[in-house]
Amino acid sequence: MGTKTWHSLPEYQALRALMESGTTSKAAIRLGLSQSAVSRSIASLEARTGRILFEREGGRLQPTNEAMRMNKRLDPLFEALDRIDGPPESTQETLRIAAPPTYAHRFLVDHMATFLKTNPNFYISLEVASSEDVIRGILGGQHDLGLTGVELSRDGVRLAPYRTSSAVCAMASDHPLAQRQVIRPEDLHDQPLIALTHRHARRAQLEKILHGARSDPRIIAEVSTSVAAVDLAKTGLGLAIVNPFPIVQYRSDGVVFRSFASQITYRSYFITPDHSPISRVARSFMRHLRLHTAKDSFSEKA
Repeated sequence: MGTKTWHSLPEYQALRALMESGTTSKAAIRLGLSQSAVSRSIASLEARTGRILFEREGGRLQPTNEAMRMNKRLDPLFEALDRIDGPPESTQETLRIAAPPTYAHRFLVDHMATFLKTNPNFYISLEVASSEDVIRGILGGQHDLGLTGVELSRDGVRLAPYRTSSAVCAMASDHPLAQRQVIRPEDLHDQPLIALTHRHARRAQLEKILHGARSDPRIIAEVSTSVAAVDLAKTGLGLAIVNPFPIVQYRSDGVVFRSFASQITYRSYFITPDHSPISRVARSFMRHLRLHTAKDSFSEKA
């Protein structure tokens, strides 16, 4: 039956301190011990290992080859101790976000930049997709967090309200109706209108409101995103009825937004998986957005 090997950390510390400082007095100061305690540790290590570790030359202790080999083998031990005693290692957490173009371009990008500057240990992957694809990505586990302005409730996802807003008219700053603070449905009669395509539920809602007010605008173009509608309106081509959030946050030059007197309201949501806890980085980013979303005249916190 073999002899059990034991190790003494104070002996190894004395060896390392003596090799780096050269004298027992300096090693003792470094370790906060007496010179005799350092000498006893070295003598005990030599006796236990059966090796001569230091030789005295000209009043100075010189490490032997045995001491240098032992010290080198001790490197991993002291590196591990440094990691234990030092600050925790930083680990980079990834957040996979998915959002439609209206949210992703400029609005989310700007907030991602400020978030990552203050949280350098986080990493963000942004996917630009339709609201349907955002939901599918959350359900399939490809995304941790989604944003949408469409209430697409599905089993397996959670919708957390983020912002609420009311419909606005977007138009060029020199449009005749830009002088009004509130645009009524009847004001749109015979006005050129840039409409969202029929796949948007709000299109049918708007048509019902206009029909009730006997207002018949001239639809001159159809687009699939609010951003495209606002950009066309900016050229002076016509008006657009859109959800102002978050467009009003980053589209303000050359275009004006005026309240549209209607019952059309919008909600923006955070989307997360229902089958697993929200990750720390996702919670942090949601909190960052809620805290740093700028105030505007057309939307408010949900």
